[in-house]
Amino acid sequence: MPEIPGPAEPAERDALDPLDAARHRLALAQAELLAALVGGGPPPAGFDVDRLRVQSEALAAKRARVLAKVAPELPEILGSGYRAAARRHAERHPLTGGYHEDAVAFVRQLLADGGPADDPAVRERLTRWLGARSPARPRSIRGLWKAPLRRREER
Repeated sequence: MPEIPGPAEPAERDALDPLDAARHRLALAQAELLAALVGGGPPPAGFDVDRLRVQSEALAAKRARVLAKVAPELPEILGSGYRAAARRHAERHPLTGGYHEDAVAFVRQLLADGGPADDPAVRERLTRWLGARSPARPRSIRGLWKAPLRRREER
């Protein structure tokens, strides 16, 4: 479950004004629910386990569909193993950036963990896909400024 900053000692919690204490309890409850829905965490008290499971599966399926739209080559490369691999990725890796970054993280995870990527042809295609999307080595700032200055001097 995600860590929610707050008072560490019970005495400090009691010293909070009622509104801050209520906000802290709400933040903890929201973190528990979020962890149950997208992080594979246990269901919070008072929630229907079956409904949480259904919603969690729906969110994982939605993420797989969005990944397929952002990177349509991936379902083609992985074939019938795409959905299961995308769900495993969603369960193990919360979405922290955008979907393009998530697609790159998904492929990196596949290459590291194996599974569908154990097939040499699939591994090669995923490696090429990743290489085409990984940023090139950044140029130094010095190099970026020298080129326009040289062009001015040549005029």
